[in-house]
Amino acid sequence: MGLFSFLGFGQSAIKNALRKGAVVIDVRTAHEFDQGHVREAIHIPLDRISANVERIKQMNCPVIFCCTSGARSGKAVRILKAGGMKEVYNGGSWEKLILLQKDL
Repeated sequence: MGLFSFLGFGQSAIKNALRKGAVVIDVRTAHEFDQGHVREAIHIPLDRISANVERIKQMNCPVIFCCTSGARSGKAVRILKAGGMKEVYNGGSWEKLILLQKDL
């Protein structure tokens, strides 16, 4: 998620985005997604994010990317920010994101 994510920094931003109705996009492979994912997550593999930037921007809400560890979701965040999107977050591991949702 970030340099200090292991200390819990950044989780409040993710929780706030979830409260605001953020869309969760899982960037793992189809096989990984089929093994388990965040409820109501949209599946767009990382290699398809660039082709979907405009579609994602048209959602008009915060976007939280997740994957297995946060590495691929971090790349997705960089792609969207380069495309001009402001409210985009690296949710890190999909499993940890599920736990954050339960805390709301």
